[in-house]
Amino acid sequence: MNHIFNFLFGQYLEYETADVVLEIIAVIFGFLSVWCSKQNKIWVFPTGMISTVIFVYLLFKWQLLGDMMINAYYFLMSVYGWYIWTRKVDDSHVTPISRTTPKEKKTSLFIFIGTLFFVYFVYQWFDKWTSWVAYVDTITTAIFFVGMWLMAKRKIENWIFWIIGDIISVPLYFYKGFTFTSFQYLGFTIIAFYGYIAWKKYLHSNPQTV
Repeated sequence: MNHIFNFLFGQYLEYETADVVLEIIAVIFGFLSVWCSKQNKIWVFPTGMISTVIFVYLLFKWQLLGDMMINAYYFLMSVYGWYIWTRKVDDSHVTPISRTTPKEKKTSLFIFIGTLFFVYFVYQWFDKWTSWVAYVDTITTAIFFVGMWLMAKRKIENWIFWIIGDIISVPLYFYKGFTFTSFQYLGFTIIAFYGYIAWKKYLHSNPQTV
């Protein structure tokens, strides 16, 4: 049993207690945020903002620039998404769940490619191309940037990007030594799967928003 515990959590012996507590708090609020998103609740944004602020601090301290940029972007897009989700499209309705338009698909592609170049230059500037992890970070950052933008726009396709990015992040964060965050992404994968199903059911029952 001790061997299993050390394998999963041994790296935390080198961390400050306050950082471990902050990571756990960020994970809890991260779960709350994704769950609220699945339920199509506006609380996805304030809970997510708390999680991302904590992770920006921790990831900057741990010099994980790609991950830090993802969370900083999450925070900014949460502000934007909060506005979009509460913006009334008429006197009694707010922005509904919908599918991406051809124009939004082109924008998603632009965000993905633009993010790849942006992260590449950031890593190049800080001389962070030291392992294969940097390359995977670049790809996951681009995936999550698109996913967050689509979620802010209340587009069902956001779940597809979350699922792909979350699956990649589970072993990636475990390899980096952040077991709690790895477990978080495992939970995110499951919730994202059910979130996609829930939003798809909503679209089937509200075809006028498709």
